[in-house]
Amino acid sequence: MIDANIEPNLRGQFGADARIAGVDEVGRGPWAGPVTACAVVLDPSNIPEGLADSKTLSAKKRNALFEPILNSADVGISHVSVEEIDRLNILQASLLAMRLALEQLKTPADFALIDGNKTPSNLPMPSECLIKGDARCLSIAAASIVAKVTRDRIMVSLAQQFPQYGWETNAGYGTKIHQQGLKNYGVTQHHRRSFKPIYNIL
Repeated sequence: MIDANIEPNLRGQFGADARIAGVDEVGRGPWAGPVTACAVVLDPSNIPEGLADSKTLSAKKRNALFEPILNSADVGISHVSVEEIDRLNILQASLLAMRLALEQLKTPADFALIDGNKTPSNLPMPSECLIKGDARCLSIAAASIVAKVTRDRIMVSLAQQFPQYGWETNAGYGTKIHQQGLKNYGVTQHHRRSFKPIYNIL
């Protein structure tokens, strides 16, 4: 349940003009493609209606909210590549993506609300973790929508080059069509070699 008071309460602590960024990432579980993170500082006077955890929204609804969020908020987006995921591990790559997304904001945030139970290291602002934050906090919900739409579009684009794996529908997750593609056509440069199913094929 979204609590619209989270950001106002923080502004009560940090000042009326404090910039509160919600941060979320998508793509920890897929076998292929980057991990994508987004940081969003909402304009309190212009919050798009219908913000909710991206997982609970239809693709149509997420796409409908994407542009209004970009047009009304300060948004930072970042991607960490398959090579970096394999080098760092997926948890560290996800935390790096969130830190980089905060760095992409036009104006630095005064406080970061991080979805999950771990905060990226070396953040230049105070922060707080919020478990299931995408379902509880407006700015994290907005970040989850932008990250999900952005990454899905990347996977649709990659699917045009590699149509055998069904990435346009499974976003790189290990569905039956993806498994069948791996069996028939092998591993691409976009697969995460450190992930057990891909490692076992290699």
